[in-house]
Amino acid sequence: MNKHNSRKANLGPRFALVSRGQGTAKSLAVSIKRALASQIEQAMKEGHITKTELARRMETSRSQLNRLLDPDSDSLTLETLARAAQAMGRRVRVEIIEGR
Repeated sequence: MNKHNSRKANLGPRFALVSRGQGTAKSLAVSIKRALASQIEQAMKEGHITKTELARRMETSRSQLNRLLDPDSDSLTLETLARAAQAMGRRVRVEIIEGR
């Protein structure tokens, strides 16, 4: 298993525990944000994209990008997420599934 697959596998279980209704909506939002920030950073590493370059591609400031990547910040819009993904040649997929 390569580094990327290992990291992706590690993200899944932690996120799944919270998304099964463990905790409040606020804790779920923070967990989602942390998972997304981690995925963005991983995509940046894979693509050899610096923060400065990603900010340029997104047509935003480096400080704005730092807020996006801050795992403790829960301020994230779908538009910003989509812009980050697009700037790295990626797509965003969001699903709402039946809860248990």
